[in-house]
Amino acid sequence: MLARYRISRGKPKPGERLPDGVRQDTRKHTSHCLRPTAAVVGAFLAGPMDAAAWRRFADAYRAVVEERFRVDRGPFDRLAELASEHDVYLGCSCPTQKQPRVDRCHTYLALQFMAQRYPELEVVLPTSG
Repeated sequence: MLARYRISRGKPKPGERLPDGVRQDTRKHTSHCLRPTAAVVGAFLAGPMDAAAWRRFADAYRAVVEERFRVDRGPFDRLAELASEHDVYLGCSCPTQKQPRVDRCHTYLALQFMAQRYPELEVVLPTSG
């Protein structure tokens, strides 16, 4: 199973707990195959957090991930294999005060990408809000 979780800074909030399973940090500063680039994230966070900005971010992020997949699909195949054997959670700091919608996080797009590329894989999209 492949899903997402929220990476918290500092002490967890009351009632917040880490999911059981393999947790992978997919934020921009990592080397994860599903990470966004710093430039894409920076452009998104620099302006108003409106629907147009989200569409630009989503298009740019998808292009980055598609290119990585085209160049070297090995890391994606390994992630899909791991997620077929274990519960794997993609981590990000979203939602945040500035970006409060979990369905406007790169992990949401990453899960959609993996579901499309690996239709046999169980992918759990977070509830939007």
